[in-house]
Amino acid sequence: MTNHSGTQSGSSKTAILAIILVSYVMIVLDISIVLTGLPKIHSELAFTDAGLSWVSTAYTLAFGGFLLLGARAGDIVGRRRMLLVGLAVFSLASLVIGIAQTPAVMIAARGVQGLGSAILAPSTLALLQTNFEPGPERTRAVSYYAAAAGVSAALGLVVGGLLADWLSWRVGFFVNLPIGLGMIVAALLYISETERATARFDLAGAAASTVGMISLVYGVIRSASTGWADIPTITAVVFGVVMLALFAVIESRASQPIMPLKLFADRERAAAYAGRALFLGANVGFYFFVAQFLQSVMGLSPAAAGVAFLPTTVVNFLAAMAAPALIGRFGSARVLTASIGCGLVGMGWLSFAIEGSSVAALIVPMMLIGAGQGGALGPLTASGIARVPPDKAGAASGVVNVAHQLGSSLGLGALVAFSVVGTDGLSGTALLAHRAAMALEAGTAFIAITLVLVLAFIMREPPRSAAISARTA
Repeated sequence: MTNHSGTQSGSSKTAILAIILVSYVMIVLDISIVLTGLPKIHSELAFTDAGLSWVSTAYTLAFGGFLLLGARAGDIVGRRRMLLVGLAVFSLASLVIGIAQTPAVMIAARGVQGLGSAILAPSTLALLQTNFEPGPERTRAVSYYAAAAGVSAALGLVVGGLLADWLSWRVGFFVNLPIGLGMIVAALLYISETERATARFDLAGAAASTVGMISLVYGVIRSASTGWADIPTITAVVFGVVMLALFAVIESRASQPIMPLKLFADRERAAAYAGRALFLGANVGFYFFVAQFLQSVMGLSPAAAGVAFLPTTVVNFLAAMAAPALIGRFGSARVLTASIGCGLVGMGWLSFAIEGSSVAALIVPMMLIGAGQGGALGPLTASGIARVPPDKAGAASGVVNVAHQLGSSLGLGALVAFSVVGTDGLSGTALLAHRAAMALEAGTAFIAITLVLVLAFIMREPPRSAAISARTA
């Protein structure tokens, strides 16, 4: 049965939106809920310092690596079916993570969990596009979708810290099983299957993109501990770049590409994809390094470190909730520009304030970072799917999520590598503080480039009428 958004009742649409949002929140929450528990995971499972980053990277790397295949599968097999498969894989992997006793099991299960997310995430955004009409209805739905991502990312730090301190970091993964099962039942009751595209899988493109992204991120992460003179590190990076170049060639010649290159012909969408990758790289690095800084340098408990993120979380939530009204009054591009500007000021300020400061001195820049996150993700999502016809909804949602997850994993890898610059002679808390400051400086540069892209390619876009919005890619 095909979903027709115009014929659905208001209560049905509310239920569908709730299923989509809860499913997506589970994905994003797991990216951040683990961060405030990292010090305890580090000691309990005997991780190395360099290996610890793979707790986050294995998840986001598998997520980004398989997203295009997951998105295309939704178009061909059916988006509700892929939503159900993704929920099942994600929930079962969460259970394995919760009982993991070694770093190898933890990292492997995080990778499988990322695969589940790669199946689930594009289905959520594609179902949102097919169930909500273009215009104010979809604008509100997309804003809530982006708000769910931003708020759950920040809330995950608070919840993760409280669980790690009061119960165990494992609890955050155990709860995914009952929630996932509940969403499976709800999806079967409320969501109808979408039409299936008459197409075949682009297996060559999927293989090249997955291998290329994994190799590239592995090389960048490895460079943090080996340096750039290490042959395996250089080999991994070069091989990753070559495979991604091959992927672009395959897609340009494929009759049914897994990632239609025409999606990048629209300058607004292309800028939104690049900007999203840079913005998420900077902000995931912010959470990763500041969460460890607050515990290892400032001496806070996991629960206290989670609470210390409340300035970011609360402002993020308020900005995300205000975004639809602000977009209606000032336009998406202006809201996006102002939000990126807030994030830039906050990240730059924090990079200078973090060394030798009290927790109180970090509050205002963390609030600015939260405002930037809450206001930017909705407009970036809207620009990433602008003027995309229904038959390319899955592919476009896949690219949006690829930019999100590849930006997160590759960006974190780059910040980890940059954080070791200038650390000769440093040790203990001075070393940790310096690494956090260097990572935040690099994150500031990422956001500055994002602002340039927005000003050059999104702010200059002319207003879009309904007719223009319906134009094909």
